[in-house]
Amino acid sequence: MREYAVVLLVAALVTFLATPVVRVAAVRFRVMAAVRDRDVHVIPTPRGGGVAMYLGVAAGVLVAAQLPSLQRSFEFSTQTIAVLVAGGLICLLGILDDRFELDALTKLTGQIASAGVMVLLGVQLAYLFLPVADIGTLSLGPDVGVPATIALTVLTVNALNFIDGLDGLAAGVSAIAALAFFAYSYHLGLVGYDDVASAPALITAVLAGACLGFLPHNFNPARIFMGDSGSMLVGLMLSAAAVSATGQTDSQTLSSAAGLLPLMLPLLVPVAVLFIPFVDLVMAVVRRTRRGQSPFRPDKMHLHHRLQSIGHSHRRAVLIIYFWAALLSFGAVALSITGGTVEVLVVIGALLVVGVVVVLSPRARRDAIAARQAEVAAQKERSRADHPASRGVRGEGPGPVGFPPAGPSPTATVPR
Repeated sequence: MREYAVVLLVAALVTFLATPVVRVAAVRFRVMAAVRDRDVHVIPTPRGGGVAMYLGVAAGVLVAAQLPSLQRSFEFSTQTIAVLVAGGLICLLGILDDRFELDALTKLTGQIASAGVMVLLGVQLAYLFLPVADIGTLSLGPDVGVPATIALTVLTVNALNFIDGLDGLAAGVSAIAALAFFAYSYHLGLVGYDDVASAPALITAVLAGACLGFLPHNFNPARIFMGDSGSMLVGLMLSAAAVSATGQTDSQTLSSAAGLLPLMLPLLVPVAVLFIPFVDLVMAVVRRTRRGQSPFRPDKMHLHHRLQSIGHSHRRAVLIIYFWAALLSFGAVALSITGGTVEVLVVIGALLVVGVVVVLSPRARRDAIAARQAEVAAQKERSRADHPASRGVRGEGPGPVGFPPAGPSPTATVPR
C-alpha cells in the first residue's frame, strides 16, 4: 500500500506542477475555450489540462517501475504499458480537438483507433458473468472480446466527456471512480485471487493522483479546463481499469472473497462506479434522438445543468454529484468486501435518503436559489482582469489573442 501511495503522490505532484506551464502554453497557442451559450464560464479559459495529467500518469508509472513490489505488475502483464501508449494517442487526439475543434466523426475514429491499440497491446475482455438463466461465466474469444472492449472504451470516453461541463466536475468524479476501482482491485489481491501488485490497481492509483493534482487548478473558478485531452484520457484509463479488474476475472472463482455476492460484483462494480457518467450519456442520447437531433449535438440539459436550473449554485451542483458518485462507487465496493452485511446496507440506505433530501427538499432549493443568484451577481461584477483564469497572461492593452479588451464581465449565461 505504501508504494501505491508513493506513485499516487508522484502523479499528483507532477500534474500539479505541470498544469501552470501547460496553461501558459495553452494561452500562447490559443488553445482556449470560448464562451458559448451553453457554458457557465464567463471569459475565454485555457484548456488542454489533459497534457499535464498525462505527464503525471507517465511519471507515476515510471516511478512504479523502479519500486521493488510494483515491478511485478510489469513482469507478468503488458496492460500498464498498453494504457500508457493508448493514453498518449488519445491525449494527442484531444489536444488537436481542443485546438482545432475536430468534427464528431474524426474524434470517434480516433477514439476507436486508440482503443484498438490498447487492445492489441494486451487489455481485452476475457470473461463476462451473466447471472441469468444459469448462463454463468462466458469465456470471450478475440472475435467477441476485442469489439466489446473497444465499444466499452469508446462509451466510457464519451460518458466522461459529456459530464465535463462544470469546473472540477469531471476531475472530481474521475478521482472518485479511480479510487473506488483501486480499492476493489487491491481487495482482490488481498484475498488471494490476484497479486496485490496488479495492473488495474496501478492504473487507478496513478489516475487518481493525476486527477487530484489537477483539481486545485480546475475547481471553481477554474484557471484551466482539462479539455478533451483530459476527459478522453480519463475515460480510456477508467475503461482499462474496468476491463483489467473485472473483465479478465472468472467471477465464479471469487466465492472465497465474501460469499455469493461477489459472483455479480464484477458486473455491478464498474456499472456503479461509472453510473453517473453513463446515465448522463444515455439521457443525452435519448433526449437528442427523440428531437431528431444528432446524439453529439450539445445542449444544456445535462445532470449538472438540471441541478443548476432548480437553484443549486455551481459549487453545490458539483459537490452533489461528487456525493452521489462516491456513494454509488464506494457502496458497491463496500458490498464486494463485506458480502453485503446489514450494517453496510443500512448505512448506504441512510446516505441515499440524505442525498435525495439535499437535492429535492424545498429549503435546500430555496437556499440554493439564493446562493445561485448571489453567485451570478458576483460574476457580473467581477472584472475579467480579476478572474483567476486571466492572471499572469494579460498585461496592459488588448491582451493576448483569445481575450477581449479589459472591461466589465459579460452577463453569464445561466441555465433556467
